[in-house]
Amino acid sequence: MPSLPKQMRGVVFHSTGDSSVLQIDNNLPLPVLQPSEILVKVEYAGVNFVDTYLRSGLYPVKLPAITGREGAGTVVQVGDQVDPSLELAIGDRVAVFTQGTMAEYVCAPAAGVMKLSSEVSSRAGAAIMLQGLTAWTMVRDSHDVKEGEVILVQAAAGGTGGLIVQMCKHLGATVIGTVSTAVKAKVAREHGCDHVIIYTESNIEAEVNRLTDEQGCHAVFSGIGASTFDADLRLTRRKGVLVSYGNSSGPVTNFKILDLSKRNVKLVRPTLANYITTREEMTTRSGELLELIGNGAVKVKFGQEYSLEHVGAAQDDLVSQKTMGKLIVKI
Repeated sequence: MPSLPKQMRGVVFHSTGDSSVLQIDNNLPLPVLQPSEILVKVEYAGVNFVDTYLRSGLYPVKLPAITGREGAGTVVQVGDQVDPSLELAIGDRVAVFTQGTMAEYVCAPAAGVMKLSSEVSSRAGAAIMLQGLTAWTMVRDSHDVKEGEVILVQAAAGGTGGLIVQMCKHLGATVIGTVSTAVKAKVAREHGCDHVIIYTESNIEAEVNRLTDEQGCHAVFSGIGASTFDADLRLTRRKGVLVSYGNSSGPVTNFKILDLSKRNVKLVRPTLANYITTREEMTTRSGELLELIGNGAVKVKFGQEYSLEHVGAAQDDLVSQKTMGKLIVKI
């Protein structure tokens, strides 16, 4: 067993608030390994909106907390009750979905890690563990996208939005994407969007209705939240599905369930954890995702890379809507 330090560096917050509550701590204790867990030396961690929801207090979290929910690196310890059938060993490269990845080491339940193949780098692994699995479970479990369907993806040049676009195209759908600028429109088209609407120049509802002959879309995938929710609902066709998976503009409030009856729309507010609760669910969906990445059907588009010292700036950049692609932190 390799010799491990007693302390580590990480980004911690002791109270909720804006990014100023995040602090670098060079003397954090190493996580205590539980019998069913593995200890991972983190190489890269992904930046996600959920990090800001936890930091701001929108979602509850026990304080103090190390920020970060996804990462990838190398296994350095294996708990003595880890199921041998998981085939996890010291030296394996894995991606993890657990709290505290913006640190040099993190513990994660062994049954919920994704073992990385040689075709997938640790950098890519950190980018797809939460965001990639979120996108893939949404297009399979929130709404099972089928060939010939018309799908609306809000923020189609972003990290999650760009993955959803690629996955929907892989599944045979026609994809309408929304973006804020011409530069982002180019990125959305590179992801595979058949139609791109620059919402600062055109009315989304008018354009979608024109493209769908007033029928709307079979499914709408939106991580925007409050500012687009009413329009998202109106643009979901009869018996369609609205997948509202984020709160980047704020949480949805004052929703009336009776509004769904206007077109018999199904509304889903998914979280990844509830789609990969069992080991079978985790291995099925993660295996499918790794195959998509490995054969090039889905490509991870990276945005800016940050250091631990600039995690606060990374979170601010993410919520500013000025970024494109997956933001990543080198640990």
